This record gives sequence, structure tokens and C-alpha cells, in this order.
Amino acid sequence: MNKSVFLAVFLFPLFSHADDWPQWLGPERDGIWRETGVVGEFPEGGPEILWRAPVGHGYSSPTVAEGKVYLSDYLIEEGEIMNNPSGRHPLNGQERLHCFDAATGEALWTYAYEEPYFISYPGGPRSMPTVADGKVYFPGVEGSFSCLDAATGELIWKRNWKEDFGIESPIWGFSAHPLVDGDTLYALVGGEGSVAVAFDKDTGAVKWKALSAVEPGYSPPTMIEHAGVKQLLIWHPESLNALNPVDGSVYWSLPLKPNFGMSIMAPQKAGNKLFASGHGRIGALMELDDEKPGAKFLWKAKPKEGIFAANVTPLIIDGVIYGSDIDTSAFTAASLETAERFWQTTLPTLGEEDPERRGRHGTAFLTVHEESGKLFLFSETGHLIIAEVSPEAYTEISRAKILEPTNEAFERSVVWAAPAFAMQSAFVRNDKELVRVNLAK
Repeated sequence: MNKSVFLAVFLFPLFSHADDWPQWLGPERDGIWRETGVVGEFPEGGPEILWRAPVGHGYSSPTVAEGKVYLSDYLIEEGEIMNNPSGRHPLNGQERLHCFDAATGEALWTYAYEEPYFISYPGGPRSMPTVADGKVYFPGVEGSFSCLDAATGELIWKRNWKEDFGIESPIWGFSAHPLVDGDTLYALVGGEGSVAVAFDKDTGAVKWKALSAVEPGYSPPTMIEHAGVKQLLIWHPESLNALNPVDGSVYWSLPLKPNFGMSIMAPQKAGNKLFASGHGRIGALMELDDEKPGAKFLWKAKPKEGIFAANVTPLIIDGVIYGSDIDTSAFTAASLETAERFWQTTLPTLGEEDPERRGRHGTAFLTVHEESGKLFLFSETGHLIIAEVSPEAYTEISRAKILEPTNEAFERSVVWAAPAFAMQSAFVRNDKELVRVNLAK
């Protein structure tokens, strides 16, 4: 954490500032929380809950922008949730997007439509709403995609990916968080020649389509800049691809094939290195060409090396990869340079309070607080955790139970929704409520 410590000690600002959390992994899509004036440990009795608001089922994260919180959910009208990882199950109900006052939790508006589900783990939307330039983009799990006025909830445009592109929903639903860059919205769709699609963000018109694969996967479009060129990364279950974001032409492509179509994490860049991993012990470090768009493999992880990610995108801090490993269910630290594992612990994933908890996919969503260098983790057990990490150890500073796990996976009760950090607070949800947690000093 040397860089973060330097920033905290020598560049500490005179006044704290507030940031929004308008998209996946935060304002810069990098998992870094840049607000100041945030607690380094919880007070006795835990942090204050500022408000609670009732919501329905969903895996999607809240979005915070311009004093409002946006959250999607599913209101079940017929059927019950059956979590079979290899089979689809039907549900009937409404897919909804709610807007709340971030200061008070008051419901401001709701946009809803009937949407039958036929997917595995059907308990609600996955992809979080994205807010940009006064619009909120609402991806549905069965391919409905709506653009709304962020202030009023008025519908601006809507598309249906299954109808427009002649495809079926992936077994776990459309899940990749959309990316807005300039006047373009990039989305992972699927089908022949349309795995990646660029839309006009204001009208929904298709600008270009690119790539074919048997399945689209679940990895969010990721924009990087290297060799002086912006490159749009699209990782589908057959290969990791870099596209020209203007026209969708392919700059480079490397084979990287996880099991069951589970390309999920957003590839992570550190300098001229790029890391991605997935189900089936598929993990690799790539080196980007410094002269022109291009990449080559440096290493491919073997069993008990690196981190094999599923639910959570790992983050790279000072040459170390930190994240939740699908096979061990452990929060793990591994060398970016060599893939060597430094340590692993199930404390922030499965929790220590119930030693009988078991199974794969143990989950802790992680965010780096820039000023302090500490990690804020939200565990599948419903605990919010403050910790310090290094190649030597995981050191837990504080933990507080915020929400009850209301869903189920691998015979465990879980809450699998990432938090948002804004307004010196954490915004977290389960299948019953959205809460704002005060983290101001």
C-alpha cells in the first residue's frame, strides 16, 4: 500500500470531498473509493444505519449519482426461486428500477414492466444501473434494456436484445454491466457478429456490432488506454479481445476459455500488464505491446496459483492480486509477476462465525479506499469489513453485520450484491431492503 500511504500522509487534502458511484466499480471503474473523511474503523456497536428502504429480489448493485440512489429488483408474482446452477427455472413478475433520495431513503419514482424469467438463479437483475449525463441505463436479465431520464424516470428509449439480435438469454441471464464512454454505450449482447454492440447513448441506435461466440459470457466491457490508443476489451468465453471503440474492428485477440461460459470478471490492467481469470482454473497474465495495440501471454496459472475469479473482479494493488477464489472460497493474495499465492483466508468470505459453512464461490466484494489504503469488503454473510492487506497478511480491523443473507447458493445463505460507496457512506442491499451505512469520521 506504499502509494496509498504516501497519498494519505503527504497529500492529505484540507477538506473532504464527496464522489458519486455512478457505475460498476465506481466513478473510474477501478474499484477505488476516493472520498476523504471516512472512518478507519467502526465505532463500538458498529456504524450507524442512516436509513432503510424496502426492495425486492436482485443481485444488482445500487448506483449513486446527483443525490439519488438507483436500484433494480424483481417483484415475484408467480413461482418461487429455485437455485439450480445447471438448470433454468421459470418465474413471473415485474422487473423494476427504483429511484430513492440518497439523503433520506424516500422513494422518488419506480419504472416497472412485466418480465417472465427463465434462467438459472432467477432471483432478480444482475447488472447495475449506469448513470451518465442525466440518463440512467437499466439492463434487464432477459434482454430488456431501458434508457430513462434520471430525474423523472421517464422512458427515453428501450430495446429488447433477444428480439433485436435474434438470440436467447444466457443461462444466468444478461449480466455484464454496460459502459458509457463519450456518446457511446457499449454492451455485451451475443449472437452472430453481435457479441459486442455499440449504441448511441442518447437514441439507442446501433453504431456497430462485432465478434461471434457460442455464448456472450458475463464480463463487462472495459476501456483501457495503452500505446497511446484506446482499446475496448471484450472477454467472451472463447477469447479476450481488444477492439477499436470507434468502429469495432479487432486490434488483437488471445484465446482464454473458462468453463461453462463463465467469463465474468473485468480484466484488470496494471502498467503494461493485463490479468483475467475464470472458472475451470483459467487464469493468465498478459503483456500489452507498448508500441501498438497488441498482447502476449506471460503466464497461465496452474492449480493453487493466482486467483480464479467468479462473482468478484479481483483488484491489483502494488503488484499483488487480491480477490475471492472460486475453488477455495478464500480471499486470496497472489503475485502479479509470478502467480505465486502469498496467503488465503475464508474470514472475509465464508466468515468465522459458522465453521460449517462450505462450498465454492465464497464471495467478498472489495473496494480500495485511496486516502487510507484500507480495503472495504462486503461479505456474502452480510458483514461490512475494514481490513489492511499486504503480501504478508490479511489483517481485519473492523466488521459489522449490516444485512441478513436472503438468498441461497451451495447450501449457504448468501447476499451476493456488491455495495456502492458515496456520500461518505456504503449503500448495500439484499432481497428485502436497501440500506445506507454512515462511514463519515
